[in-house]
Amino acid sequence: MQPQIKVLTTLRFFAAFHVVLFHTVVLGFLTGGPYWGRQFAAMGFTGVTCFFVLSGFILVYTYGEGHLRLGRFWQARFARIYPAYLLVLLLTAPFFFTDPANMPFYEWSKHHLAAASILAVAMLQAWVPPAALTWNPVCWSLSVEAFFYLLFPFILLRSKALTRAQLLVGIVLLCALSLLVSVTFVVLHPDGAENLSRPGFTFFWRNVLFYNPLVRLPEFVIGMFTGHLFGKIPYPLISAGLLAPAFAAIIYGLALRPKWTGFLENRMLVVLGEASYSLYLLHALVLLDVYMATPDLPHLPRLLLSIAATIPVALVVYFVVERPARNWLRPRSTAGVAHRARAFP
Repeated sequence: MQPQIKVLTTLRFFAAFHVVLFHTVVLGFLTGGPYWGRQFAAMGFTGVTCFFVLSGFILVYTYGEGHLRLGRFWQARFARIYPAYLLVLLLTAPFFFTDPANMPFYEWSKHHLAAASILAVAMLQAWVPPAALTWNPVCWSLSVEAFFYLLFPFILLRSKALTRAQLLVGIVLLCALSLLVSVTFVVLHPDGAENLSRPGFTFFWRNVLFYNPLVRLPEFVIGMFTGHLFGKIPYPLISAGLLAPAFAAIIYGLALRPKWTGFLENRMLVVLGEASYSLYLLHALVLLDVYMATPDLPHLPRLLLSIAATIPVALVVYFVVERPARNWLRPRSTAGVAHRARAFP
């Protein structure tokens, strides 16, 4: 039985917290401070790539050596992600159904409310570009992860037989494929040249590039291939030219548990990592609610309080809803491996 890699659990927290900082920029809360700090926060969306790569790595680490039973695997994954996912949909429902037109990314949902609701509940919203950010915007990545979980057993079956050289070549080719998609978008600018560098959530092809599960699939498979490499070669020989292989190298290096990473196994950090899924799902709602509820505070304390509040709320949801629901719903026979399959989500 493979032991839990605690440093990677902690890595999940830092990735999730980077996404939290990103949404302080999106919501317009982070308006001051040093330029480098604002730029670092503005890059927080890259934390999702880290989650996708880490998810593929941990699933291979957990399930790669044994016999995977499809029904039990999918049941365990459902138990892992859906209870907290459903809770967040319920918590954000009043905001979404009251007046979805207030947000630009709700424009399609306003005219297709029933379809948008069904897509979100069924975790299919990422497949429809105008609906990708419907209801609770951060849930688009769970729609993508659900697709990854569907494919994982079949990709695992085909990738087990790959040699080290084939795995490394596969990682390079997958990186090239991701880059080809992005470069094609930049060259053709299908949403219009004037919109290429403009922020926006309603551009059809940009939503395909950012949120479509097929476009994001290479990141997950890179993580899977890295998981296969782990233990087969003494050091990661992975190009750092793109974000996905960079995260793959970070994950691989941390999984080797060098001495300097000992602090990342601190129990409190590991617990924060375990609660990172709830943090990811809830942070935007908590940020907005706390910030709007404290208009009399000076800006900096107001911003810091909003950010700080996301962590205890995530911990409460993790201990009260996410973990008990997962333990209740998952197959009994997977109890031995479920505690190790703690990649996001």
